[in-house]
Amino acid sequence: MSNQWLQQLFNAIDAKDTPRFLEFLTDDAVFRFGNQPLRRGKQDIGAAVDAFFDSIEACHHEVVDRWAYPDHIICHGLVTYTRKDVTQVTLPFANVLTLRKDRINSYLIFADISPLFAAA
Repeated sequence: MSNQWLQQLFNAIDAKDTPRFLEFLTDDAVFRFGNQPLRRGKQDIGAAVDAFFDSIEACHHEVVDRWAYPDHIICHGLVTYTRKDVTQVTLPFANVLTLRKDRINSYLIFADISPLFAAA
């Protein structure tokens, strides 16, 4: 997948646009965010993503580097979260995406977001 495709994915996330994010996934996709439970299928993933988006004011991802293979994309970067009280915290992340054709079948996010919910 191209850099443009990856940017569009993160644009959907940064817009907190769950329906647009789900368009990047296969119907039977699996999703894990940090140490949260594994989610299966678009409905379950969408509910988890919506709940997370509701817990923050905004987010912005900056991809530092990416590696693309025929059926995998690995990327890492920094994400700046704006909390509901409008304070911000920037944290590192790494994502491993497994692809089936032009959609994500497995989306694994490796990040410690505990500072996001710690007292500001």
